[in-house]
Amino acid sequence: MTYLAKPTLHHPSLQKNKVGYTRRDYEGKVSTLCAGCGHDSVSSAIVQACWQLDIAPHRVAKLSGIGCSSKTPDYFLGASHGFNTVHGRMPSVLTGANLANRELLYLGISGDGDSASIGLGQFAHAMRRGVRMVYIVENNGVYGLTKGQFSATADRGSVAKKGATNNDASIDLVALALQLGATYVARSFSGDKAQLVPLIEGAIRHGGAAFIDVISPCVAFNNHAGSTRSYDHVREHNEALNRIDFIALAAQQEAAGDEQEILVPQPDGSQMRLQRVLTDYDPTDRLGAMNHLQALQASGVIPTGLLYVDPSAHDMHTGLKTVATPLNRLAERELCPGAAVLDKINAGLR
Repeated sequence: MTYLAKPTLHHPSLQKNKVGYTRRDYEGKVSTLCAGCGHDSVSSAIVQACWQLDIAPHRVAKLSGIGCSSKTPDYFLGASHGFNTVHGRMPSVLTGANLANRELLYLGISGDGDSASIGLGQFAHAMRRGVRMVYIVENNGVYGLTKGQFSATADRGSVAKKGATNNDASIDLVALALQLGATYVARSFSGDKAQLVPLIEGAIRHGGAAFIDVISPCVAFNNHAGSTRSYDHVREHNEALNRIDFIALAAQQEAAGDEQEILVPQPDGSQMRLQRVLTDYDPTDRLGAMNHLQALQASGVIPTGLLYVDPSAHDMHTGLKTVATPLNRLAERELCPGAAVLDKINAGLR
């Protein structure tokens, strides 16, 4: 109920993180989504991840497009910067904001309709450019706001609530992200918070384009028998490839303890520790990950976990060789250094 405001008073015994905030400080408004919607679980996971990582809310910029998923930034990080764009255009607006101020942490929240249909081109360019962001797609396979039509990610052969069968091939955003050059690619399930929270933490700490596809069932239009995005179907066919954890910053990083662990360095100096579930799966091998995922999905399995990570990832600013100071802080003297400097630049391009 939007007219019910959350109480502003906090119990004095609530635990605070290292920057002095309680978990409640990372929440937003009361959700207006359907009771049981998977999107609310994703919002809760984002709140938990940011609180655990001791991120000050004002350091976060959250952007979205149009759809049920794109409403959710209103329900978390109420003290953060926010921008709700038009349908499918979130990535380009986020790219511009990132270019202007590289010091903020950018969260892009989208849905399967917003990213896999009208925004597919925008999604592709954000991935290939290596925009440093956490791009989360809340994927339910339907258009919830317009009463349950199949979206572009709906599996061929899946059955709608009113009995229609989807005859179109699905767009796999995870496969696209891998092909387009994303350096952190994961898939999770809104019903598995123990897996989703550390995946979001890993994406936040990553130094490049991080993409997480979250299967998030729509309880109103796509949670029935015959749907491949229902809670029951995903729980039955979900197979985690690994489990993720972190080792805190240290002067000397430890080595992997056994063959079942992989330690991946992160740009902030921490290490990501992956506990293998499938012993023959290497999440640092892009081509191997693409082949393995295709084989698993062809057998009806929904692979989840950290699917691929590039330990040496760099972002768009590295490629463009921008200055360390955010562009929105540069004065006229730095932005317009004069005709002589411009002539020198032009001469170098001839």
